[in-house]
Amino acid sequence: MQRDQGVPGSQSSPADEKIARVMAALDVDSADKAAEIAKQLAGTGCWLKIGLELYALSGLSLVQKFKEMGFSIFLDLKLHDIPNTVARTMQVLVDSAVDMINVHCAGGYEMMARAAEIGRKSGKKIIGVTVLTSMGQEELSGVGVNRMVEDQVINLALLAQKAGLDGVVASAREVVSLRRECGADFLLVTPGIRPAGSEQNDQVRVLTPKEALENGSSYLVVGRPITAAVNPREALFKLFD
Repeated sequence: MQRDQGVPGSQSSPADEKIARVMAALDVDSADKAAEIAKQLAGTGCWLKIGLELYALSGLSLVQKFKEMGFSIFLDLKLHDIPNTVARTMQVLVDSAVDMINVHCAGGYEMMARAAEIGRKSGKKIIGVTVLTSMGQEELSGVGVNRMVEDQVINLALLAQKAGLDGVVASAREVVSLRRECGADFLLVTPGIRPAGSEQNDQVRVLTPKEALENGSSYLVVGRPITAAVNPREALFKLFD
């Protein structure tokens, strides 16, 4: 299935609008493999997500290449350090062609506020990670957080909003509550998205793409169901079948 973006000025179809809310996670072990997947997804309208592994391999060198191919880029580094270090690092990152960057909400209000200020000045979106989707109640308790997962997610999201972040990363299972608490304009980026019948792998709190959008997700982060497919382009468009 070879669908491309419409010509400038044309109206987007509902299918196009859904694809524009997908972030294909390039969590692969080589820059060449990432570039090949990007080539296959070019023109579809989806985002690309560059995470720690690919960043460790290539730094920011792939960002400009992917931008020239027409992609919006989410740089998923989950910055978590003292406020000054995060602020200095964020300044370097926003000067690149990335469109969205994240920090860990657990870094606290001051760290998030400094990052948010830099994001506003640069026009880049800065979001915060609440509770990793690989963590369930047992794992959360194991690191000394004695709240229910959803309560902790909401607590961190409200702190992020107060600090001026544009949104948060959270499981789609918490999106309904987050929409109620944080409002319609707060970005909710949801990993742990798995098409019906696919394996969960290392994700614990998962939903299907259709369920996530219905719950109110702004963007869906989808990795292996797209990137490990024989035909990533076809797999992308089958997400909502």
